[in-house]
Formats: sequence, C-alpha cells, structure tokens
Amino acid sequence: MIAATKALRHRLRPLVAAACLGAVTSLAAVPASARGPEGIADVAEKVIDAVVNISTSQNIEAKTDGRGAIPQLPPGSPFEEFFDDFFKNRRGGGGKGGERNNELQPHKTNSLGSGFIIDSSGIVVTNNHVIADADEINVILNDGSKIKADIVGVDKKTDLAVLKFKPARPLTAVKFGDSDKLRLGDWVVAIGNPFSLGGTVTAGIVSAKNRDISSGPYDSYIQTDAAINRGNSGGPLFDMDGKVIGINTAIFSPSGGSIGLGFAIPASLAQPVVAQLKDHGRVERGLLGVQIQPVTDEIANSLSLGSSNGALVAQVEPDSAAMKAGIKSGDVIKSVDGKDVATIRDLTRTIAAAQPGSTVKIGLMRDGKDMTISAKLGDSKPSKEAKADEQKMPEKASPGSFGFSLAPLSPDTRQQLGLKDNVSGALIAAVEPGSPADEQGLKAGDVLQQVGKEQVGDAQDAVAKLKDAKASKKPVLMKIYREGMTRFVAVSPRAA
Repeated sequence: MIAATKALRHRLRPLVAAACLGAVTSLAAVPASARGPEGIADVAEKVIDAVVNISTSQNIEAKTDGRGAIPQLPPGSPFEEFFDDFFKNRRGGGGKGGERNNELQPHKTNSLGSGFIIDSSGIVVTNNHVIADADEINVILNDGSKIKADIVGVDKKTDLAVLKFKPARPLTAVKFGDSDKLRLGDWVVAIGNPFSLGGTVTAGIVSAKNRDISSGPYDSYIQTDAAINRGNSGGPLFDMDGKVIGINTAIFSPSGGSIGLGFAIPASLAQPVVAQLKDHGRVERGLLGVQIQPVTDEIANSLSLGSSNGALVAQVEPDSAAMKAGIKSGDVIKSVDGKDVATIRDLTRTIAAAQPGSTVKIGLMRDGKDMTISAKLGDSKPSKEAKADEQKMPEKASPGSFGFSLAPLSPDTRQQLGLKDNVSGALIAAVEPGSPADEQGLKAGDVLQQVGKEQVGDAQDAVAKLKDAKASKKPVLMKIYREGMTRFVAVSPRAA
C-alpha cells in the first residue's frame, strides 16, 4: 500500500507542478474579486462555535422468522461458514449469515448530522430527518463536548426540528438573515459534519432560488454549489455577514458525494417555523380544506382558461373553510388577498403563512367567470394517509376512444374497493397501455365521476357523455376518484 502511494505521488508531481504554474500565470490577469471574497475565514471564525454535530442512536428490536434467532459467532470463527450455510439454507437463502444475524438480533444504529445554536441557553435547529425515530440524541460542540438533547418540536412538512440541551456555560449563537435579499451569484458559506469529519467549512455561490425538488408541499430551496455532503444535513448556510440564510437539507448526487448541487431551506421559510416550534412545540398553519392539483395545458384548454396559471380544486373537504365559503370542486384559484397564484406551491405557501381564524379573499374562476370569495381559515391538522390494497377488478372490457373501459359500481365492487355509498360514478375497469388515459395516469379501480361539467350517474351515463364529449375533438376534462381523493385530468380522444 505504501509503495503504491509513493508511485501515485510520483505520477502526480508533474501534474501538480503544471497546475500550479498555470494558476500563477492566470491569477495575475484575474481580479481578486473574481476569485472569491477574502472574508470567508472571518465568517468561519465568527460562527464556527455555534455549529454543532448531531449524534443519534436507535435501538432496533430483534426480528425472528418463527424459527428462533441465529446464534452470534465471532468473525473468523471456524464455525462461521458452517452456520452461514446452515441458516441460509434453513431460511430460504439470501445474504450472508452475519447480515441476516444483524437483521434478526437486537442492535443499535447510529447516524450523524449537523445543527446550529440559535440561543446561548442551548436551543439548536436541525433537520427533522436527522433526528427522526431516534431513541437518543446528543449534541457535540465544536470543542468536542457531548451533551444529551431533547426534542422541543418537529415539523415534518418543512423537515425542521428544534432541540434543547443544558450547556455548562453560555454558548455562541447565530441569528437568521434575510434570504429574500439573496441574489444569484452571492457568496455563501456552509459549515457542517460531512461524513462524520466534524466542523468543515466550504464556500460557494447561490446557484438558484425557489427550487422545487418535489420533497414537500413548501419546496422553495436555495441551490448552492458550496460542497454539501452526507452529514451536512441540518447545518447552516451563512451569508458573508455570518447570518444564517439557509439550512442545508438535500443534495443531488448519483455517487453520494457533492457534485455542486446542494439545497438549503431558506431562512424566510425556516425562521417562522422555528419560532413556533421553540415557543409552542408545534406549527399552526392556516387551513383552507381543499385538495388541489396543477392546471396542465390540457386542463387549461378544456376549461378555456387561456393559461395554465392557478390551482385547480380537485376536492373540497367536508366542514372545511372552503366548503363554508362556497368553494367548489372544479374551481381554479387564481389569487389570495390580491397575490397571484401561478402554481399550487403559491397557494400552499400563502394559505399556510396565514393565521388560523383569519379571513382571506380567494380570487377564482368558475365556469369561465371570475369570482371573489371570502374564507375564514381553520387550523392545520395532521394528514391521514390512506393506503389501498390491490383489489380484484371486474373482467376487462374493450377500451374505448379514450383508452379505458367502464363497468358498473356493483355492491361487490364497492366492498372490494372500500367505497362508501356516497361515492357515485362509473368504475374504470381497465386502462390500455400507451393510451391517452394511461398517459394521464388513470388506473383500473379509479371511479369516473364527472365528464366536462356534468356529473356521471352510472356506467351507461358515462359512456353517453364520453361519446358526446369526443365530438369536440379536444381534451375532455374528467373528475376521477381514487383512494379517498379526487383529481381532474384532461384526456384527449384518439382519432377515429
């Protein structure tokens, strides 16, 4: 290994010399400002003691397959191979005995992340995914001190968590900055615990703002090329004044290492959430009570909207603020309190930022007409995730012009799908692969409830309405019910 290293060094020396020579030649012609700011070291020195490592552990209970656990053997035991073969055959194969032993025996898993102190009394901010499901959490200070921490509150929707620990002395704390003032190209500094290496400083620029990486309903990430790796999660992203303008949360990386695509939660989103978690242990958000979906070009065409801006109301929750205000399924929300809603993210963030109990003015379009409705918002509640088992579908029929076949909602079908009596429409029995319906994501087991603006009574009624709609030769808006939720799709008829 030493010989190989020496040989590698000999091979690298000419390249290093050439690179240095080239750097000297080029730097003479490049202004100092183009090589990066000179204050990075000052920022790092100022805030490094406020950045902490987060160490978590989780106890995994023993798993059995009904035949007892595999006995543990020391590595290199002469019986190791025997037990490996024996238990692999006994349990149906798959994996080394040691790996299966880890699965079946009780054990502890450990993980490391990052965080930062916002109050010298011992208040720390990090990512929720850093401490999720942990049985024990410890904060490791920059001087190596390790102190047990407790959870003050978490918010899964923004992936934020606030911890509290008792330090032996007052600590260095940092403050949030104004992320809204960031410009593309501004220099930023990331400090964290990549690959468990401890306080590591990297620098880069703001590559993009308001990035949606489909990780949650409030995606609006700062993108940076500052090196961020595994273990940086929960660590701060500083501006050149030493203010926290982001919380490093995610990376795009085929290899697991930094490729210059890091994402941080902006301070403008994190700060109010952290304040609520610190004071109340939970986050209160305004709740309108609608299920929404994007307005695609096909849907915009079918509704003659003129553009795809807005959020389409797929379903209105019972006894919600939206229902009390008179909002209906099929409405397209265009604004809230005069602020334009271009995407569903705009609506989600605007409503969530409003106080529960406050009244907002909703600008929407219904049946081609602009309307304004006042809605008194409720309080957000944890969402209930519905999971449906695969069900046996009725015998497939011949796909129609849109690429799907229909069947009645019989009592047996309702029982199989768990459909309540108030769910009406026609069952989609089969979807032809590659058809217009398949391209729009329709599946067997969906319930077709509306064609255009007309409600569907049963399968025969749906067939008649689809036949009439096909004559328009443009995408047909359909309301689909699936697993307790409704959404709209615009499906184009196939040419005859």
